[in-house]
Amino acid sequence: MLGFLVTWGAIALILKRWRPRLTSVDQGAFHHTHQVPVPRFGGVALVAAFLALATAALVWLPVDDPDKRRVQWAIVLTALGMFLLGLWDDIRPLGARKKLLGQIMIATAACCSGIGVDYLQNPLDNSLYNLAAWGWIFSIFWLVALTNVVNLIDGIDGLAGGIALMLMCLLTYGGFVRDHAFLVLCTGGMCGALLAFLKYNFPPARIYLGDGGAYFLGSLIGALTLVHSEKGTVVAALIAPLFALALPITDVGLAVLRRGLRGLPIFRADRRHIHHRLLALGLSRTRAVLVLYGISLVFLLLAFAVFWSQGRLVPILLGCACLILLFSARSFSFSRGWFGVGRVLGNCLEVRKETQCALALGRWLEMEAERADSIASLWSDFQFLARKLGFARVALSLQNEERVWAAPDAQAGEPVFHTVQELNGGAMMRVEFTMRQDQMSSQSFGHLAEILAECWFKAALRWQRCNRLPVRFDARLEVGRPGL
Repeated sequence: MLGFLVTWGAIALILKRWRPRLTSVDQGAFHHTHQVPVPRFGGVALVAAFLALATAALVWLPVDDPDKRRVQWAIVLTALGMFLLGLWDDIRPLGARKKLLGQIMIATAACCSGIGVDYLQNPLDNSLYNLAAWGWIFSIFWLVALTNVVNLIDGIDGLAGGIALMLMCLLTYGGFVRDHAFLVLCTGGMCGALLAFLKYNFPPARIYLGDGGAYFLGSLIGALTLVHSEKGTVVAALIAPLFALALPITDVGLAVLRRGLRGLPIFRADRRHIHHRLLALGLSRTRAVLVLYGISLVFLLLAFAVFWSQGRLVPILLGCACLILLFSARSFSFSRGWFGVGRVLGNCLEVRKETQCALALGRWLEMEAERADSIASLWSDFQFLARKLGFARVALSLQNEERVWAAPDAQAGEPVFHTVQELNGGAMMRVEFTMRQDQMSSQSFGHLAEILAECWFKAALRWQRCNRLPVRFDARLEVGRPGL
């Protein structure tokens, strides 16, 4: 009740009083499709609830062992540090390298405070293996990986919060079994906090986690599982969360692999996650997130089975998990995206070369946005990109006005690939791309069209921010007025 009430009250306060200052239309996020302003500070409410819970637990649960008390403080400070790092990125975006370095530093500090794994238990015969220095490497990787997994799955209303709620339920059960009072109070309270958050985050969302909230939940889950594993002697505490996260881990892992093969930054957001494919099939946001909840609940049951069997049934449960993933991939058309890695491997060199060229042209277009005196002028520069990358036709729609560019050698009736990119839910702009089929494969065309659409999106928004004018074809700087 404490977690629920604190989160509910904090979110209500954010929406009522702080919304004009803390609202972001997320126009800088190409992969987001919502059309109304939504605050990205839901993590503030969750952290407020966690601090209230942790304070109550530290006061009500006296601990004679100073090492245990130090670990409890380390859990609080690690989650708070990751939250502040993500909040900084929400307010003033950091580069991926800076964020990763910050995460590694916070995870290292957590390991120095006693959060980590020293041993690895074999669940079949209960034998222990001393990891020595590898234990530090594993612990740091674990904290950083779970932090980023939760952040990367936060792409549709209610998804990250719902999966985090399932994991908190799992950790609460594990805390009861192992008699970890501090862990039970924190995770049980966070279950209430996440229920209150989902009241506002379930489609259509009125508040988002933001990077701060996602980093907080991921690092908290990672730290609690490491502590619950008793330095690695209870391996089920480490394996069970992996089963509960099987769906997002698979999706994120293959997405990172595809991006690396295509020459894109591995943390670059895209529109090829599971929830994007469900939306492309025609499912509403509510139905899409419910489908993912259903699949995740099945994996949560497998995670409970890992606890019940103390890890001895892991081989059998792992086989069941693989069968569920394959069945889900086939039933909901995930396989085309998941197992498209093989197709990417086949034309890896071609795709990487085209990707690097498109990204370089995109950076040039963003710089030109500061010099352009009108959106029409920027559209002319964009035509240069389309011509250089081999497109046959590009149509841009802004505020119900459409302009079309076609290559001089384009011929009617020839076989072409065609795709439409809705930017910011179609509320701001819409771009259609056409390319002759003899230019490249359909997968490479779709990939290149998405990059080019994002290039236009970023350049147009940069022009808007510099000149304080709407993104319309008739928008133009006044004579003698410098760009801001």
